Amino acid sequence: MSSRADTLGMWPAVNRMPEQMLGALERCEGLVGLPRRSEITNVLVLGMGPGGFAGDLLAVTAGPFMPLPIVVVKSYQPPSYVDDQTLVFALSASGDTPEIVQAAAQAAEAGGRVVAVTGGGRLAEMATAWGAPLVEVDPMLYPPRAGLSVLTVVPMVVLGQMGLFPGAAQWVRHAVDQIRSRRDAVRGPATALARRLAGTVPLVYGGGGLGTAAARHWKNMINTSAKAPAFSAGVPDLLHNEIAGWGQHGDVTRQVFSLVLLRHDHEHPEVMRGFEVLIDLMDEVVGAVHVVAAAGEGPVAQVFDLMYQGSVTSLEMAAAVGLDPGPVPAIMAARQALAGRSR
Repeated sequence: MSSRADTLGMWPAVNRMPEQMLGALERCEGLVGLPRRSEITNVLVLGMGPGGFAGDLLAVTAGPFMPLPIVVVKSYQPPSYVDDQTLVFALSASGDTPEIVQAAAQAAEAGGRVVAVTGGGRLAEMATAWGAPLVEVDPMLYPPRAGLSVLTVVPMVVLGQMGLFPGAAQWVRHAVDQIRSRRDAVRGPATALARRLAGTVPLVYGGGGLGTAAARHWKNMINTSAKAPAFSAGVPDLLHNEIAGWGQHGDVTRQVFSLVLLRHDHEHPEVMRGFEVLIDLMDEVVGAVHVVAAAGEGPVAQVFDLMYQGSVTSLEMAAAVGLDPGPVPAIMAARQALAGRSR
């Protein structure tokens, strides 16, 4: 018997994605204090959890179009090369993520040009004291994992304003249009896929940087919302390592694993061929193969479209077994244990 218990409001939060993205666009209007394009030689993104994943998304969407490198760091320390030519995005919905607070402070001390994207906390206080550009988001509007689109859109738009990611705002608007279109029709397909995945462990594989990032989002959302195991990887890399792990035990794996392939229009031709090879090799060792296709204009729209479909599918998986998708008691227990040991 299914349940719609949703104490943290995951369903409305996921379905607000396009409105969240438009709100992020508006928050960037009139932002002052940004360095000039000529003053920056590299971009650093500091983030953990949703913030770290937002950095990864920025790297695979904006990165290919930029003349400068983007590096994402998920730790307490920024790279040693940070100086006054480094644009530093510090992403934390709460503003109190310890790793980001420490890394941002060190980056600022080294001369990094910090742009803080946060809901308040210590990070907002530090950015104000530094006179650094600050884009505030409301940490209570959504559970952080359902609002990572905001943490991604703000850096995209800032890079666009600086002339580093041409057309960023328009790419975001294309994504908003696509998700709104998908929102009207996603429930039926997502419910059907959730039923097919029930009782199996999804292997979610995507192509290239965009597909690999979307696959990891699917994995994360199934883990946290459906409280179920899932794994992700990307083509072509998995054809150089993970594929070797399916060489035996097919009689067991066919009963346990389902393969979910995320496809988009920006795959390299050899990645397309890689999917054909993958299906040939995996067909006999998984219970079923499911294909989820992206739509929308441009890579930003397509990666967010895949992510949105994954979020809704994970919520349908939770509802099918009567689980509240919001709370993540295992994560809270881990954090409490780590906090206790650090005292």
